[in-house]
Amino acid sequence: MDSIKTNFAAMTALQSLQNTNKEMVKTQSRISTGYRVATAEDNASYWSIATTMRSDNKALSTVKDALGLGSATVDVAYTAVNSAIDVSSEIKAKLVAAREPGVDRVKVQSEITELQNQLKNIGDSATFSGQNWLSVDSSTAGYNATKTIVASFARDVSGNISIGTISVDTSDVKLFDASASSAGILDGLRDSTGAVAATGTSVTGMDISALTDSSADLTTLEGYIKGVDTAIKEMTTAATNLGSVKQRVGLQKDFVNSLMQAIDRGVSTLVDADMSEESTKLQALQVQQQLGIQAMSIANSSTQNILSLFR
Repeated sequence: MDSIKTNFAAMTALQSLQNTNKEMVKTQSRISTGYRVATAEDNASYWSIATTMRSDNKALSTVKDALGLGSATVDVAYTAVNSAIDVSSEIKAKLVAAREPGVDRVKVQSEITELQNQLKNIGDSATFSGQNWLSVDSSTAGYNATKTIVASFARDVSGNISIGTISVDTSDVKLFDASASSAGILDGLRDSTGAVAATGTSVTGMDISALTDSSADLTTLEGYIKGVDTAIKEMTTAATNLGSVKQRVGLQKDFVNSLMQAIDRGVSTLVDADMSEESTKLQALQVQQQLGIQAMSIANSSTQNILSLFR
């Protein structure tokens, strides 16, 4: 039936054109943003997952930075301990040379004093971002020998989050301790066997300038040599521990970086638009839009045919 009140063909063509335009707007939005799911309206479930994972990835980025900071702090301590080992080895060599009868121990001591000052300088300089693990004061309020490095961020199936850390016990790493009740490797008193004791002489406090070739003084000198040698062994152990921590921090940093990339790929699979598919779809919709406009034109022209019947 032809009617001038209701143009059924035009209404059908209009509805089809509106649907095509709606799909075109959606496709153009995906192409311009690059997202198949840009808002919760597109897909609430995928959008929620992607938003949470993006937030977690930002937290992992901070963890990665924390690991970098921790690695640098460990590296500074490790480098300083290695330097202290080298200087202490020089002190031991000079003490051994001073064991020879007739050696001018006053001159040898002048060299040892400079090396002792260098050890103190090494301990005081081993600072990174305000942290010094080698020269401390354990009597300070709030002091904690166990240092922690933020190492992970995890979320369980219930949505609860947890922060993982790497702990470093610096009690056996410190070289100097300003506390009266504690001591480090280099400022701790050592007895004649080289062991840390309540009385004795520290590596940085040894003075051979007044020693003679008497049996008692030579025994004292040999005790000094044993003390420095024991300190070197303890610093070697400390450097080994720091090296192990540094390796673990490096491995964890690599893992966090890989984990962030994996999360990015997972989020991309959920919400990113397939640009090849969308561009092909856009071309098809453009053709549909042109055909819809032509269909509208043809449908609207039918009323003109009715008018010709009354001429």
